[in-house]
Amino acid sequence: MGSSNSRNNNHKSSNEMEGGYPVRRATHAGSWYEGTERELDAVLTQNLAEVTKDELSVAVPEGTVVRGLVGPHAGYSYSGPTAAYAYHHLTAALRAPPQTNSSSSSSSSIVLVDTILILHPSHHTYLDGCAVSGASSLATPLGNLTVASDLRAELWATKEFTMMDQETDENEHSGELHYPYIAKAMKDADAFDRIRVLPIMVGGINTKKEEHFGTLLKDIIVRPNIITIASTDFCHWGKRFQYQPTDGDKKQPIFEHISELDHAGMTHIELQQPGAFATYLKRTQNTICGRHPLAVWLYAISQNKKDGKECLNVKFVRYAQSSQVRSMRDSSVSYASAVATKAS
Repeated sequence: MGSSNSRNNNHKSSNEMEGGYPVRRATHAGSWYEGTERELDAVLTQNLAEVTKDELSVAVPEGTVVRGLVGPHAGYSYSGPTAAYAYHHLTAALRAPPQTNSSSSSSSSIVLVDTILILHPSHHTYLDGCAVSGASSLATPLGNLTVASDLRAELWATKEFTMMDQETDENEHSGELHYPYIAKAMKDADAFDRIRVLPIMVGGINTKKEEHFGTLLKDIIVRPNIITIASTDFCHWGKRFQYQPTDGDKKQPIFEHISELDHAGMTHIELQQPGAFATYLKRTQNTICGRHPLAVWLYAISQNKKDGKECLNVKFVRYAQSSQVRSMRDSSVSYASAVATKAS
């Protein structure tokens, strides 16, 4: 639920970069999702096939340039089908012909997507900042993802980022639950050898720091060779989450109230309003566990829009709940997927 639940600060400072590790193991494979290549590929293939049957899959027109995704990170039996609505578009984006870097008119400015940036929260360790993965590769049952070491070094040089140690990285699920879907998209697009990834853990930072890190990342996020993914679940409702808002008179089914609560926040995300999103969170206290990665991304893309560097359209294409809450004894977690595309 929360972004930082304990006080273990297992991160290396910017002068200790040599403390990396070769492989981040797939520690949640076999429990949160299928642990073998055949079983996992079958599940992901089925989830993605269901998207193509759904009318909502045409919510993002074919041929649109995909620049970012928002997706959930619960176990695949809960959030996997919702995540597929985002990753359906990543596969197409990795297959797409190269786009032109608008900052240059030369022919050499034609670029392919070759890097995926993953912004995810911290559920288990205290972090008052942002930390890059120290791994050289990220293991998945579908094959290992290569980490973008050059981009990590670029961020490291700012002296603004720390680095996760292996235990911290492997304990956190909110990045890992995206890696198999990324691997699947890369395979299906015949782009496995081309793509590099970089996970960044965003800690429980305040609004000022969200804006600060958004400003640091905006010139990276705007690059046409990079697609950014923000990892988040939405409302965690129930006694075990210490969060049980209702509509007051309780005439409205609780699950409908939860949906209205989530969609109010989703509207601020679609409108790329980080300040209004922060105000909404303060007012509602909605338990959106990826609120900090979302805010960093929103500050980055909204600043790029203001600066005239890139204008995006953000659209949620799927929303679901793990169960329909009807009484105060029930609980649920909400999931949503969005696609950010380049405005024409």
